[in-house]
Amino acid sequence: MMGLLAIGMILDALFGEPNWLWSRISHPVVLIGRLITLGDQYLNSPPAQKAKGLAFLITLLSMACLLGIALNQLGPIVETLLIAIFIAQKSLGDHVEAVAVGLRQSLVEGKTAVSLIVGRDTKEMDEAQVARAAIESAAESFSDGVIAPIFWYMLAGLPGLIMYKAINTADSMIGYKTENHINFGWAAARCDDLLNFIPARLSAVLLCCSTGNLFLQEWRDIVSDTKLHRSLNAGWPEAAMARALQIALAGPRSYNGTLQEFAWVNKRGNKHANANDIERAVRMLWSAWALGLLIVVALSVI
Repeated sequence: MMGLLAIGMILDALFGEPNWLWSRISHPVVLIGRLITLGDQYLNSPPAQKAKGLAFLITLLSMACLLGIALNQLGPIVETLLIAIFIAQKSLGDHVEAVAVGLRQSLVEGKTAVSLIVGRDTKEMDEAQVARAAIESAAESFSDGVIAPIFWYMLAGLPGLIMYKAINTADSMIGYKTENHINFGWAAARCDDLLNFIPARLSAVLLCCSTGNLFLQEWRDIVSDTKLHRSLNAGWPEAAMARALQIALAGPRSYNGTLQEFAWVNKRGNKHANANDIERAVRMLWSAWALGLLIVVALSVI
């Protein structure tokens, strides 16, 4: 199983998301999203929205588990390809790198590129805000788009991997604390928090160790920073990356036209991040990925 995981990681790193394929057929995550949309449309109404959301979540998990078991019967080639599909390292690196490329062309190009990977308002951003948004997205997505899928595959095989992707997709679609989803999406959000609890902390450790300067001595500061972050899990990889790059992350940002005063992570760090810092963050992602691959290969040998 570890050998298949290592091969899947390498395939993703080499080929990423083949647009020629997904332009012809739907990506598995897109199919999961369509199912979640149907559940939202037909079940998200009073009364008992929390109960309905929980029942839908249990149904979604059951379907994902059964699908994983069924796909497991198709052999190691299919399993390896699915691992590569559900891990998003190359896609993440490419999207974050595109923000640096855009910023070097113009602020408008940078804002256009970053708008593809963040949910906050981008219209009034300056260069530093664009760079910080890209780096924050890089850190958080490394945890839930790379390390968490790897972790849940290692723990529960293909069923675990598909179940995780179903929950993570549900959280991104209905887990927001909006008036429409605060009740129906409550179960999805809480389950996603639970499933990402360990991967987020593993991501922080990998990011720390990947720098080569052994700044694990700052671990207490990283832990302190995570307590300031609005997210139970995202603060871990963000705090690790902020310390490694010696920049400040998080802080005030706007959603739907409303400025929200979030606390700074590593508030004494440089608040004027730029394209160079984005590129440093991308290199850090790949170093941490390589370290993760070495661990997987070592486990496969053992």
